Amino acid sequence: MEVINALGRRKSAVARVYVSEGTGKITINKRDLTEYFPNPILQFVVKQPLTLLDAVEKYDIKVNLYGGGFTGQSQALRLAIARALVKINAEDKKALRTEGFITRDSREVERKKPGRPKARRRFQFSKR
Repeated sequence: MEVINALGRRKSAVARVYVSEGTGKITINKRDLTEYFPNPILQFVVKQPLTLLDAVEKYDIKVNLYGGGFTGQSQALRLAIARALVKINAEDKKALRTEGFITRDSREVERKKPGRPKARRRFQFSKR
């Protein structure tokens, strides 16, 4: 099997994934998964598509990850891994879709408008 690449995005985070056959090693920006995401919940989020298909120990995954915060990065990585797994085996798409791993979460931060303190918040109003 040759190297399969896929892209995942969430908010402003972008994950480029390169999947090859191996022993289940996930390397993010030349660092190990547990080192990059010390939080076990984020590690769980990243491994969700692999766990669903019982492929945790089948593939080595190399990741270029940038932008956003740690939650957005982990979710971008989850999407990228799910897309790569679909490229490897198209029959897995239905199972991944029902769990919601194929859907791109398109929500982005709304821009701040002039004359307001935040995007939607207005300054305190007082009649007097």
